[in-house]
Formats: sequence, C-alpha cells, structure tokens
Amino acid sequence: MEKKRAQWGSKLGFILAAAGSAVGLGNIWKFPGRAFEGGGGAFLLIYLLIVIFLGVPLMMTELSIGRASQANIVGAFHKLGHKGFAWVGWIGVLGAFVITCYYSHVGGWVLRYVFGYLTEAPAIYAEPLGYFYSMLGANADGTTAIPWVALLFAAIFMALNAVIIIRGVESGVERFNKVGMPALFLLLLILLVRAVTLPGSEEGLRYMLSIDWSKVSFQTVLSALGQAFYSLSIGMAILITYGSYLSKQENISKNSFIICGMDTLVAVIAGFIVVPAVFATLGRDQVGKGGGFAFVSLARMFQQMPGGRVFAVLFYLLLLFAALTSCISLVESIVAFLTERFSWKRKGATIGVCTVMFLIGCLYTCSQAAIPLKGIWIDAANGVTYPAFCDFMEYFTDRLMIPICALGCCIFVGWVWKPESAIAEIERCGVRFRFAGIYRVLVKYVAPLAIMTILVMSLATGTTLS
Repeated sequence: MEKKRAQWGSKLGFILAAAGSAVGLGNIWKFPGRAFEGGGGAFLLIYLLIVIFLGVPLMMTELSIGRASQANIVGAFHKLGHKGFAWVGWIGVLGAFVITCYYSHVGGWVLRYVFGYLTEAPAIYAEPLGYFYSMLGANADGTTAIPWVALLFAAIFMALNAVIIIRGVESGVERFNKVGMPALFLLLLILLVRAVTLPGSEEGLRYMLSIDWSKVSFQTVLSALGQAFYSLSIGMAILITYGSYLSKQENISKNSFIICGMDTLVAVIAGFIVVPAVFATLGRDQVGKGGGFAFVSLARMFQQMPGGRVFAVLFYLLLLFAALTSCISLVESIVAFLTERFSWKRKGATIGVCTVMFLIGCLYTCSQAAIPLKGIWIDAANGVTYPAFCDFMEYFTDRLMIPICALGCCIFVGWVWKPESAIAEIERCGVRFRFAGIYRVLVKYVAPLAIMTILVMSLATGTTLS
C-alpha cells in the first residue's frame, strides 16, 4: 500500500512556509544596495513589475507541477508521464544540495554575530574587518588557522535545521514558520521605526521614494530581474516540493500572489531600513550590498546609532530567521527526494544529508581566509589564476543550476505538459483562473526568454545577477 503523502496542516502554514523559503539573506543584504544603485524608486518600480509578470507565473508553474504530481522534484516528471524531463529535477536537487552546503555556513556566521553583539560588541566596533576574518581563521600576522568558531556555529545552525526537518512537514517545517515568519516581520517593523526616526534619515527616505531614471540602465533591469528571480526560490526544487504537499482545495493563483507579495514586502522594508540608516550614520556613499557590507560595514553604523548594540542584535536575529526559513526549505526538498526515491527514513535521511552538506560547507568557510584552499595558485607561465572554491560553489548554482532548472520547468509546462494542464491544476480549487491567456504567453515565451537572458548575461559578464 502506498504511504499517504504529507500535507500542509493549514493554508496559513503553507503560505508562511513558502514565503519563508523565498525570504532569505538576499532580501535584506542585497536588495537595499541594488535599489540604491538602481535609482531608488525607479528600481522598486521595475522590480515590482518583474515580480508580477514573471515571478508570480513562475511560482504558479512550479506549484502546479508539484501538486499535480504529488511527488518530489524528480518523481514529479515521472508521475506526469514525461520521464525525459527528469533531468530538470536532478539539476534542481543538485542545485539545492550545493546551495545548502554554503548557505548553512553563512547562517552560522549570522548566528555567531548574534552572540558577538550580545557579548563583545566593542571588539566588533574596534576592528570590524579584523573581527570578521578572525572568525574565519585569518590571523593579524597573515597566517591562517582552522576557523573553529565559524565551524562550530555553522554546525549549530545546521543542527537547528535538522531538528525541525526531522519533525516532519506539519509538525516541523510548518510549525516553525508559523513562529519564525511573524517574528521576522516584527523585527522588520521595529528596525524600520528605528531607521526612519534617526536624525538625517529623511534624505535616505526621499531617495528611496524618488524615481531617478538617470541611474537606470539595461544592467539595472538585469539586476532587478536576477534579484526577483533568485529571491522567490524559483529553480531550486523548493516550490515543486512544497506544491506537492498542497491539497486540491488550495487556490494556487491567489496563494502565489500572496507569497510573492510577502517576499517583495520584506525586501522593500529592508531597503527602507538600511538605506535611510546608512544615510543618517555613514553617508550616502557607504550603501553597499552582500555579506561584506552586512558583516563589516554595518558595524560602524550600529556603533554610531543610539542604542546601536540592541538594534545590531535585532538586525542579526532578522538575518538569522531569514537564513533559517530559507535553509529549512532547501533541506526539506532534498530530504523529500531521498525518502521517496530511495525509501529512506526521514530521520536517517535528514541526519545523513545535513552531515554531508555541513562537511562540504566546511571547505567553503575555510576557503574564505585560508589561502591554500582559496585556489590562489598562479601559473606564471600561462598567467592563469584558479578560482576560489567558495566562488566556484556560488558560480555553479547561481549562474548554472538555478536558471537551467527554472528554464527546464518553463519549457516543460509551456511546450510539453502544455499550459492548459497547468491552468487545469490551478483551477482545480473551483475558481476560474482569470489570467489564463496572459499566463500562456508568459510561460511559453516571456519567462524562458528572461531566464535565458539571465543565464547568458551572467556567464558572459562574469557577474552573478542574484
């Protein structure tokens, strides 16, 4: 007898879990910098249009595949009668695996900074860059050591993920997100109030609300496209897996709009936190993005902000919740594949895969500061510099695995399974899909073209658009 498949316990649980998978570190430490570079309100407008016309249809597409098949990302294509497209699922699983390897360690760094600001904020303020690299094993004299502190916190972070996943879909993933996502929004609102009430924050607010078209270029559109695309967990095996836990009564179209709206709201609020706060404390030229900005540059902002230590702890707690909700969804998609494909027990599969991903991720953390693992070996005769291991992992997923998986899903639904099949699944809840005609055009032509543009441009320019 076939084992009954897990399902979400409630509509709210699914929405919060799916939104949690979408809301990640990129919403908070990349989006504000991209919005600043792209002309403030102009970037926000472009980003919103991309989410509506590409993000929502792509999310509906993957959720439809998942619910129609009631299977993991590889099994979905088998269940729908198109085994030839199983390669899309394998790429999705591999991409999720590699992302989790390094994402779990970055989550560990965030956890370390929560404790760091609680116990030794003066040390962070005194030498932000030195504090960050000492965590990663770099010594002041230029030598390197095994970064035991960073590895310990990464192990704790991964253990938290494992504990939640072992408890199952409803009792683990759903229950955590019912607490984690409201906590994340509460932290966002507290930080937003603090940011906009700082003396001098008005200039940052005006910048974010104004539309400066002079800063908008084709690269700006690509940046917004990449940010939206990667932010929504598209092409990562997550949405098909989460869709497979949906009941037939759920409205995929409506839920997709809600989830994309929540993800966008988090990114926009983060922009209205970071940009005004940096304007008020460091100056407009100091707005940045990425891990270096979040771990190093913002230390000076918190140092100058009244009550900065408290708000630093809240900020890194915000990052921690964002990292956890995203990492949980990645691990769940891999565990779902292992338990269904190879009939592994959930507990054993979770512990095994989390251990392997943590160990591989150790190379990522070590490669940040330890020169031998960074791949900085230059062949003087041929002028070749080998890429860092950490760069390779991000290159492999962001520029190849994720867009290829998403493109495969679009081609499958647009030209093989057909948009009519996805539309029928979307309407299975009993509500007519009013945008069916627009959806057909978007999934068959517009979305594949946009994904191919991301893929080609990121490879051609050597920059990651996510």
